[in-house]
Amino acid sequence: MREVKVTRVAYSKNLNAGKYAQLEEQARRLGVVRTLVWDRFGSVSGVGVKDRAVRDQWLKDGTHLRFGVPANAWKETLRDAMADICASRAAAKVKVRQAIRRKRAAEAEKKRLYTDLKYDWWTNDPYLCRMMRRHSNRGRNHTYNQIVVRSDKYNTFVHANGNVWISVPSLERRKPIRIPLNTAVAPTGTLRLILRNNRVEVHYAIDSSTINSSRRSCGTGRIGVDKGYTEVLTDSDGIHHGPELGGLLRDESDFLRAKNARRAKIRSIAEKAAEAGDQAKADRINRNNLGRLRYNRRRHRFKQRVKDVTYKAVHTVIDKADTIVAEDLTKTIPRRKKLGKDDNRRLTAWTKGVTARALNDVSERRGSALLLVNAAYTSQVVPCCRVLGQRSGDRLHCTQCGVVWQADHAGAINVLERAGDPDISLCTPHTRVKQILQERADRRRTGLPGPGLQPHAAESELSDLSSNAQ
Repeated sequence: MREVKVTRVAYSKNLNAGKYAQLEEQARRLGVVRTLVWDRFGSVSGVGVKDRAVRDQWLKDGTHLRFGVPANAWKETLRDAMADICASRAAAKVKVRQAIRRKRAAEAEKKRLYTDLKYDWWTNDPYLCRMMRRHSNRGRNHTYNQIVVRSDKYNTFVHANGNVWISVPSLERRKPIRIPLNTAVAPTGTLRLILRNNRVEVHYAIDSSTINSSRRSCGTGRIGVDKGYTEVLTDSDGIHHGPELGGLLRDESDFLRAKNARRAKIRSIAEKAAEAGDQAKADRINRNNLGRLRYNRRRHRFKQRVKDVTYKAVHTVIDKADTIVAEDLTKTIPRRKKLGKDDNRRLTAWTKGVTARALNDVSERRGSALLLVNAAYTSQVVPCCRVLGQRSGDRLHCTQCGVVWQADHAGAINVLERAGDPDISLCTPHTRVKQILQERADRRRTGLPGPGLQPHAAESELSDLSSNAQ
């Protein structure tokens, strides 16, 4: 099992408004530092520049004097902003490498381009400069609510109620700010304080070896999973994992519909009052009835609940198998069937990104293998006859033998079988996938064996799968 860093978040509890205002002012001043770093070093002129050299130059010419924050605070912010710039360039380099691979050039020339890109010598090459400009956006800082605190610049202590408090530096020397947390576990390492919705989020990293789940071994089988909306995952054995996900998404979507309708009505009253010249009434409505504090906190709680359900479901899948085959949903799949407004709103909250991240994270921690396959038509092919069936809700009807499958179960079986498909790769276009499936179905109907297909084996496989249909 691979050891990785895992982020943990603690939240402030009943924080004094005066303390929050001091932290807010400090974060605002540090945001000025981030803006200065991005403006000066976020372009080509900052390639190869290290944060240490910038720090020494600022100390020499007195640039740091205008920040009005403790020395360690702006130094850590400088280091963090420079790391963000490097990460942005690294993401652009991935796409540039792909462009080099597709470039029609000699292998020696490609090798030279790879080397120049790796060691940041690309500023002297017109082609690499053009590619980097194309694939990297000029960054702008919009972060004015974060404070980075080094591990030796804060203290932790336990309150009488058992919860942990942290003491972090303030803008005044020797007058730290003590923040009560909602946890009994003391944070360690470098802290990132994020001020959001009148609450302080304390982000810190820990080793995965300290998490109980990382010590759990994975199963021994091989299983395919289909990502769903009403449940998190359905495996190729027909078992649904995380069936409460659909209810969470539906309830939250319906609540937001009613909530936003009421807010729109109140906003209309405020706008009419402002147009009539009663600005005091409009300001009073905006201040007391259109705030987003409780709105955002509910949204945050909902995301945490969805994440909790998703990760628990993924753990139950990995308890069964050491090889997980899942569909790759990074590509946008066009929807030809028009749905109602309620269905469209609920589907927009579908958390397929959270599911994909959970599969990757948990499988990496517990030592299982994750294989991604082409997702085209996996939920439309009937496993018994290998033809495109007729989908009706969560039911998939076979047009040849009449067997009715549960659509997610059929999709999980197809995902598992596609892992060894020699004709359908991860990059095969969906039009070509459909053509391959139709050609195979035609060969089965005519009884002609195709590549890797034996008639008698197909008939025995058909009888075995039909007996397992829902």
